[in-house]
Amino acid sequence: MDNLKLVKRKLIQPEKPTKSRRIFLSNIDLSLVTYQESVSFFDPPKNKISFSETCNSLYTALAQLLVPYNFFAGRLVPALEDQNRFEIDCNGAGVVVATAKTSSTLGQLGELVAPKSEFMQFVAFLHEEEKEEMQLQHMPLLHLQLTEMRCGSLALASRYNHCILDGIAVREFSKNLAALTRGDEIVILPNPDRTIFKARYPPRISHPHHEFSMTTCETDNLFTVCGTSGINVRAWSQDNNKTFSIYMSPRKIASLKKAALRDGKLEKCSSFQVVAAKIWKARSIAMKMEEETNSTMLFPVDVRRIVIPPAPSGFAGNALVPGFARAKVKELKDREECYLVRKVQEGIERLDDEYVRSGIDWLEIHRGLPCRENSFSVVAWFRLGIEEDVFSWGKVKCITPILTNPSLVILLPGPPGEGGLHVCLQLPEDQMNEFCRLLMEE
Repeated sequence: MDNLKLVKRKLIQPEKPTKSRRIFLSNIDLSLVTYQESVSFFDPPKNKISFSETCNSLYTALAQLLVPYNFFAGRLVPALEDQNRFEIDCNGAGVVVATAKTSSTLGQLGELVAPKSEFMQFVAFLHEEEKEEMQLQHMPLLHLQLTEMRCGSLALASRYNHCILDGIAVREFSKNLAALTRGDEIVILPNPDRTIFKARYPPRISHPHHEFSMTTCETDNLFTVCGTSGINVRAWSQDNNKTFSIYMSPRKIASLKKAALRDGKLEKCSSFQVVAAKIWKARSIAMKMEEETNSTMLFPVDVRRIVIPPAPSGFAGNALVPGFARAKVKELKDREECYLVRKVQEGIERLDDEYVRSGIDWLEIHRGLPCRENSFSVVAWFRLGIEEDVFSWGKVKCITPILTNPSLVILLPGPPGEGGLHVCLQLPEDQMNEFCRLLMEE
């Protein structure tokens, strides 16, 4: 990153004053107090817009968008009613945008679909608060870095606190931002009211919740990234393991579906369900897990329409809760494909209103996190459709996370025009070879 240069670092605030308020954060939100990073790539602007004009387009659109999204311009603070919880102070403090130039070209980056260390340059100027050990209540909830490459291509990277928005709400934010850069109207107004996800009083746990684990957090300092009182604040770090990407073609996925439905025990199954089941089996075996060990696969499920009453239109918070499939490794080895797919389906079906509320109540009592014991998560990024966004400087070419970790498998869309999925994950090389063999076998 020697040839990376900062052009400007700018604080963007709402373009007009907004109402001061505090926003409640649910237990779902508070299990996700962590910064996440991704980057979108663009070919050189066809309309010949200059980099300076591109930057100004982003600044203007973001200032406009932070009026309805004034909570994104706020800060995390201890709740007035409970100092052991965070809430959002909508104080208009603003978000940070860095603009930069690099001598790298899009072609030099190689395959764009999977996270890689080369992408770190696109968030290089978004970690100043961490370097300064800034207290959490002063840290922006959103950082953006717009980088121009030597070839004229652009990279727009984001770093945001996950407790503010889930992937679906981020998708709507990006869609709105793209529209405003084009001079269009906002597409969907955000509604950040999370009170429908409040725990019941008294809490009522009506189900076992294998999707969560009880954890111990450091409590020395409430407002640093290092620890909180009963709330876990994490920052993902780049692991030394290499991230691999395996392409599954539409034909391969169709073959998996056919195999799962062959004996008639399942009426139907989705692409996600059969791919997730195959990943679950292949990963557990490749890692040489003991046969009597329970292997748990987590996957986010959108409960916006499941809870009663349903979440409002434009819900801007976290409503993706962990569904799970759980079985002994011996079952994963011995049982037929339809059995494993059915386990995934059951993980989705069990999430009715009562189960979701029982989980929220479980978090109220235990302040836990998504399961960490012999588990991993599969995240279906391909469903978000962020690559469809068109900004004033062009259409998104590709979007990918900056980082991943060994407990995460990311499903990204296949090549444009071809379909299918890219399965991105980290494993030691010997385990990865076995994983690939098992994943692609018929």
